[in-house]
Amino acid sequence: MPTFTSTLPDDLFRQLRAQAESLAMPMNKLIEKALRIYLDQLTRAEYVKSYKQAAQDEDVLMVAEEGMEEYLRQLPKEK
Repeated sequence: MPTFTSTLPDDLFRQLRAQAESLAMPMNKLIEKALRIYLDQLTRAEYVKSYKQAAQDEDVLMVAEEGMEEYLRQLPKEK
C-alpha cells in the first residue's frame, strides 16, 4: 500500500482528530473512508451530468422512445 503525506489547515486537522477520537477510529482510516465517499459522489455527479446532457440530445431521445415502443409491444396484452 502506498504512503501519502499531506498537510492540513489547523482547524481541519483538529476536526479530523476529534471525529477520529469520537469514532474510536484511526485518522488515516477516517480519511480513507471520507475520500472513498467523496470520490463516489464525484462519479455519481458525472453520471447525472451525462444523463442531463443526453436528455437534451434529440437523437438519444428518439432512440430511447423507439426502444420504449418496442418494449411495450413485447409486453403481454391484458385480457
